[in-house]
Amino acid sequence: MHPAAAKAFAAMQHQAAKAGIKLAVTSGYRSFERQLAIWNAKATGKRPLLDAKGQPLDGSSLDADKLIDTILLWSALPGCSRHHWGTDLDVFDAARIEKDALKLEAWEYAKDGPCHALANWLIESGEAFGFFLPYQAGKSGVSPEPWHISFAPAAQFAINQFDTNLLRSVIAASDMALKDTVLLRLDTLVERYVRHFAAPSFTFDELDLRHE
Repeated sequence: MHPAAAKAFAAMQHQAAKAGIKLAVTSGYRSFERQLAIWNAKATGKRPLLDAKGQPLDGSSLDADKLIDTILLWSALPGCSRHHWGTDLDVFDAARIEKDALKLEAWEYAKDGPCHALANWLIESGEAFGFFLPYQAGKSGVSPEPWHISFAPAAQFAINQFDTNLLRSVIAASDMALKDTVLLRLDTLVERYVRHFAAPSFTFDELDLRHE
């Protein structure tokens, strides 16, 4: 985790505990290689492919463009995942569900789900610690993910430094499935899935990360 994100997260954990929530991480930093493995498994049918409602979908009849768009509903393009930056986390309430039982599905964070209280708490309190929810309905090309939080100050810095041409060369040298079509669309994909986020405006100096 980015050092500033780690400090902010520790403070947020402490505050969440006062509300009876055991804030825990199920996924943090993810390498390009790990994201590539997820991408290739979905592109080749070795890992479930889901539609916008989270329902299983047969990808065998989809053309390359449609298959790319479908994968991107739930999984980032390798090199474009916010998990690469050390700023983004998938979280759950360990007081109400075991990590091994967690599916990271919408129902777990909806009413009557084990992480519903956490989902509400993050909306109400997350920004006080610099964290926001980047994947919300109507605000990104990605399906809503109430479990995915991003440390805004460091994440925005990463976006500002993002080099599409460097990513192009990395993808071209990889064994990525659907590579040729991805490269043709890369500028548009980066704009939609990396740069198109309305993050809260924070600087490190504005955040009070003391445990109170």
